[in-house]
Amino acid sequence: MPTIDLTGKVAVVTGSGRGLGLAYAHALAAHGASVVVNDVDEAVAAAAAKYLTDAGGTAVAEVVPVGTAEAADRLVGRAVEEFGRLDALVTNAGILRDRVLWKMTDDDFDTVLGTHLKGTFTCARAAAVRMREQGEGGSLILIGSPAGQRGNFGQTNYAAAKAGIAAMARTWSMELARAGITVNAVIPVAATAMTETIPAFAPYIAAMRNGEPLPDFLRKGEGFGTPEDCAALIPFLVSHAARAITGQAIGIGGDRVALWSHPQEVRVAYADGGWTPDTLADAWHTSVGAAPETVGIPAPRVPEA
Repeated sequence: MPTIDLTGKVAVVTGSGRGLGLAYAHALAAHGASVVVNDVDEAVAAAAAKYLTDAGGTAVAEVVPVGTAEAADRLVGRAVEEFGRLDALVTNAGILRDRVLWKMTDDDFDTVLGTHLKGTFTCARAAAVRMREQGEGGSLILIGSPAGQRGNFGQTNYAAAKAGIAAMARTWSMELARAGITVNAVIPVAATAMTETIPAFAPYIAAMRNGEPLPDFLRKGEGFGTPEDCAALIPFLVSHAARAITGQAIGIGGDRVALWSHPQEVRVAYADGGWTPDTLADAWHTSVGAAPETVGIPAPRVPEA
């Protein structure tokens, strides 16, 4: 198999000071790309850039909170200023403000959508403008979540943003196809500060941090692993080997990679002349509603001792 070589390519990774974002940036740098790392904390961003350069990569840090058009322009501008071009954007920056619907404030909602959804939009727009000017194609990799695919209790804002990100990936893959720019959503599942708050995962993540490997039922059965496991997908999607892959939502975690289906009709029924409330009530449970779709992220299936 050919080795993925990104020498000469330049990438911006938002929210890459730690966790999954840092793993994405490290994977890109390890395969030869020059990387602009980003965080809101200057010390964290500087440490991330140093980590990449100490490992033999090429990286600079840009400290700015993602969300506004000005922030997006700074990130793209830094890539061009330092390295002369931009070939890939990974929109990973995000925050959480989890609350149930009746307790979620306007600020909780607006802040999360401002970073995740608007931040993805503004950064992708700035990157697309630059890539179209260059005329050599490029890659937009938008980081989604299982919460955006299935919903998640207490995450109205986050799930809505991540669902919107998957929809933008599909839309932009059509709009940018003629420019040779691929657009995909990545759905990672990994041991992070976010997932270690989930009780079912917490003891296994704690054991992993103490040097124990994650069990197979998590790595294979749940597709749950380390940030580095998820990061393998990013250099691949930037590479020439993935030039035909666009408009997809791709899940990765642990030992598993998966293709998420696009939303589509799964069952249909017909009534001559159209439906009335009464005919819908009569037919629902024996036709389209016979097997309702599930919601929420399934809990891990822990093997019995």
